[in-house]
Amino acid sequence: MAEEKNDTGGTLEDEDEGADDPNLQLELNAFRTQWMSELTLCSGASDLSGRLLRAKGLKRTQDIAREEKATELFLRAVQEEQNGAVYEAIKFYRMAMQLVPDIEFKINYSRPPDADRGGGSYMDNDVDGEIEDLLSYFEQELTLESSFPKICTPEMDLTQMHISALPREILMYIFRWVVSSDLDMRALEQLSLVCRGFYICSRDPEIWHLACSRVWGRKCTKLVPFKSWREMFLQRPRVRFDGVYISKTSYIRQGEESLDGFYRAWHHVEYYRYLRFFPDGHVFMVTTPEDPLLVVPRLRTKNIRMDSVLLGHFRLSQETDNQTKVFAVVCKKKEKATEFQRNRFCRRNPPPEAEHSFHVGLQLCSGGRQSFSKLVWIHHSCHITYKLSGETVITAFDLDSMYTPFFFARVKSYTAFSDQPL
Repeated sequence: MAEEKNDTGGTLEDEDEGADDPNLQLELNAFRTQWMSELTLCSGASDLSGRLLRAKGLKRTQDIAREEKATELFLRAVQEEQNGAVYEAIKFYRMAMQLVPDIEFKINYSRPPDADRGGGSYMDNDVDGEIEDLLSYFEQELTLESSFPKICTPEMDLTQMHISALPREILMYIFRWVVSSDLDMRALEQLSLVCRGFYICSRDPEIWHLACSRVWGRKCTKLVPFKSWREMFLQRPRVRFDGVYISKTSYIRQGEESLDGFYRAWHHVEYYRYLRFFPDGHVFMVTTPEDPLLVVPRLRTKNIRMDSVLLGHFRLSQETDNQTKVFAVVCKKKEKATEFQRNRFCRRNPPPEAEHSFHVGLQLCSGGRQSFSKLVWIHHSCHITYKLSGETVITAFDLDSMYTPFFFARVKSYTAFSDQPL
């Protein structure tokens, strides 16, 4: 027992001596300090990472909400633009672009543009982003919007009657006045840009069938190989009625020698030929040195007052070689006998009565970007028919460099007014 007490006392003494050791105390203090600093850093890092995660989540939520708002505004703008409200559409487009600048590339067009208004879906199966059958697409949209669809809807409240209140039959009659008897199909195409309803009306097959019948006659009853009457009118070769075909010819002619023989004059001769076609088969031909700015306005109507004008008819011919040719027969206007022709000498020696007519053959071509805008000479002859004997003398002209091709020039004033409906 005494030994155990002695051992225990020795151990306690050793511990007291270790506790009084200054190096050990320094190491313990350094360990505690390092441990506390590590604990502080770990707690601070975890708090910082938590704050960063929360900030990222909040930013992502804000971005999603901003993108959804921009998508809603952009689709609303699309709907307003389709309804014809351009200024409202621009306002919504601007608001959407301010929220998300590239919203146009992030939007999903497979969803309805405005669910509250029951708009149609933006189903697009074409790779290039174009709707294949725009007519069926617009008709489907109008059917989905209402069980009794209207041609168009007013953008704002009106006190007077809107054009959408008119029956479709009356509206189609107005469209026939727009096309008019001059076959101004360009105005019809511009009218189709107003709204979806006008686009549907402008694609009415009856209008385009009437236009084709006016151009190619009553024999135009089959669509083959074309898919529609509109496609036939746009792609089948024909002469144009909304302008004039102009041919400019110029050459240098040698003049007479001077009296002293030192020089000989040379003259630069320049003149124009004009061809104006009408849908009813009439044609005007004018040869004059006057500038087109002076002549073209005078060819607007059939009541032309020019001495050099030749009046006649034309027809289109589709040859077996798949070339379209234009044949015209023109002659001068019949004039009354003048005072000189009424005198006694003329009554005693009357000139032989004869009729002069000119036969013209042209080949229809496409020049530049415009279709059917070039006419190339293939035939020109003069026929003189004597009334007493019935004999006809034909003189054919050589088609040399003096017969330059005709090129079409559109004239807006020719279709500015409508005299009769289609």
